[in-house]
Amino acid sequence: MAPLLRAALLLLLLTAQVIPSVSGCKSHFYKTTIRDFCLDKFHLDMGRLDPGLWCSWPDTTETYEGLTNCTYQVALRLDCFWPNQVVDDIFVQIHNRYFHACALTGRLLHDPPIAILAPFITVPVVVTLLMTALVVWRSRCTQGVL
Repeated sequence: MAPLLRAALLLLLLTAQVIPSVSGCKSHFYKTTIRDFCLDKFHLDMGRLDPGLWCSWPDTTETYEGLTNCTYQVALRLDCFWPNQVVDDIFVQIHNRYFHACALTGRLLHDPPIAILAPFITVPVVVTLLMTALVVWRSRCTQGVL
């Protein structure tokens, strides 16, 4: 009976430790804290920046990283997982407000120039044709040997 009682007590202790950490995040308080400590500062910093520079990564990186770090620190302090749906929604709203008109130039893949692309196409085609011609020539040469 003692091992069964000991196992039940151990299970009770483990449950008591796990449940508060899982349910520790209060979603409403978390959103309010992020708004008060993180978003307000981000909006102020972006407001000080000329809107023409919003798409310039070197000019916005410090502010953007500050917001990311702030949401992470708040999540740690309030026992919330990070990243989470609240943070995802916040960043989607921020991108829709500040970065929606930013071009993707430099990020998209482009075909290489024809001077680079042509040899990568031509060489395999020529080698394939030469190998085919060599096989045909060798097969004609060996027909008379048998």
